[in-house]
Amino acid sequence: MRILFVAAPLQGHLLPLVPLAAACRDAGHDVVLASDGFPPDVLGLRTAAIGARFSLPRSAIRVALRRPRLARAELRGTAGVGMVGELFGRANRALVDPLLALAGRERPDLIVYESLSEAGAIVAGRLSVPSVLQENTLWPATELFRAVTASAAFRGQHVPEPDLTIAVTPPSLRDAPAAGGIMMRPVPFSGGGAVPQWLLGPGERPRVVVSRSTLDGPNSGDPGRAVLAAAAEVDAEFVLVRPAASTKLPAGVRAVGRVPLDRVLPHAAAFVHHAGAGSVLGGLAAGVPQLATPGAGDRRHNAGLLARRGAGLAVPAEAISAADLSRLLTDGALRAAARQVAAEIAGMPAPATVVPSLERLV
Repeated sequence: MRILFVAAPLQGHLLPLVPLAAACRDAGHDVVLASDGFPPDVLGLRTAAIGARFSLPRSAIRVALRRPRLARAELRGTAGVGMVGELFGRANRALVDPLLALAGRERPDLIVYESLSEAGAIVAGRLSVPSVLQENTLWPATELFRAVTASAAFRGQHVPEPDLTIAVTPPSLRDAPAAGGIMMRPVPFSGGGAVPQWLLGPGERPRVVVSRSTLDGPNSGDPGRAVLAAAAEVDAEFVLVRPAASTKLPAGVRAVGRVPLDRVLPHAAAFVHHAGAGSVLGGLAAGVPQLATPGAGDRRHNAGLLARRGAGLAVPAEAISAADLSRLLTDGALRAAARQVAAEIAGMPAPATVVPSLERLV
């Protein structure tokens, strides 16, 4: 079976597809990842670049000019799916033609696409092949599908409903049960990178891993500056991953480049980040208490889910204090809840067990 996996050319969108794509490849299927800006490691999968004309900033400017109130709400993280639907509706138009050309060469039997890559659904419809919608955020995939396909940019397009939807958000974090489809374990995958030996085991003091978004932009929620200011008052070792600026680090703080967080977090006592969906799910899979910074896009939603579940704190980046960081390390209830969700994730179906469901569609 030939399977085309489609993601917007943004690593936060692509990386969650890689474990299922690799499971399909390992089951004997011919798999291609269609996206762009690929990380150093995609588990040996074949890739195809389709994002030459894709520009999220350009799409954001055009949508913001037409709907400024919606754009301001999006920067606060209070726009729901309104802005993201318009934004990715426009951005997806740039993916349709190169994806069609790729599909003409690859002749896929099945197309799997992520929550905000509905170009995959359009191409599946034109080829009359089944399609699968894989959730890759903490928003229900079906809500994002409806938001994109109802956008102004998709008006007049025939977009078939997916033949199968895969949900990855743990049930205890969902605002409502997943409607239909099947569940799959969110497998953390960070796209490779070398790991210093000292990060592959616990440190002499509790270790706090501090990360930031792979996208730079307004209200990006980078917690690095506040953590640096508070670090001296906290009995911990802080590790800044890809810090935004090179500066003299205080005692107890170290910096590293890109590292696979799925290998680093199991040895950490806490995780501080920008509230991206991949970071939240990665921290939960490791059973680590988290501090997530609410902000633009889905980040307020993600941080709120984490805090309501009791597995972490939602604190604005500029307001992070030594007291917050100390609580993250000492609050037993946070740690217990994080471990409960980790056990929940471990009990969800692994990607390899989902492959037969894909095979039955063809």
